[in-house]
Amino acid sequence: MKDQAAKADLLRYLQQARDSLLWKLDGLGEYDIRRPLTPTGTNLLGLVKHLSGVELGYFGDTFGRPRFHREPPPAWWYTRDPEPNADMWATEQESRERIVGLYREAWSHANATIDSLALDAVGRVPWWPAERSEVTLHHVIVRVLAETHRHAGHADIVRELVDGSAGESEGRGNLPDGGREDWERHRDRLERAARQAGDG
Repeated sequence: MKDQAAKADLLRYLQQARDSLLWKLDGLGEYDIRRPLTPTGTNLLGLVKHLSGVELGYFGDTFGRPRFHREPPPAWWYTRDPEPNADMWATEQESRERIVGLYREAWSHANATIDSLALDAVGRVPWWPAERSEVTLHHVIVRVLAETHRHAGHADIVRELVDGSAGESEGRGNLPDGGREDWERHRDRLERAARQAGDG
């Protein structure tokens, strides 16, 4: 019973991050979900694509439950892919629908793994060094939960750079109320404080 309660808590927070990440795509066209907005190319659809691979790998291959038993995995799935960042962006041929669909499939596959195994079940992460590749399901859930929230935070910033939209999820802004002028005043105040601190 303790296992089930712990799993429910972990899954609730993981699902919140998953939902928040996908919500950041809502209302945007193809260009805006793909455009790189940091020096390293961070983009919204690439974050979704990356986390699809994270969930399929950690909750699939690690526990001997590969997702791709009836169909070939996408080319970017393989670590031997010649391009090291292939999972962090979408090509022109990769549709939003396919990547979002793969992410939702990854959730379902991950949830089934979590449901079917005990938290102390042991797996091996194939892409980690052998001496530290043995992990428990609990360890993997916490790792993926942390990574998903980290990338959901990246998506928050990227979406705000695209069109100014901010907030955790639909109906949950988690920001103080204020219009554009309020936020401009707030930002100006921060800029002045930063300059004064830098000059001081």
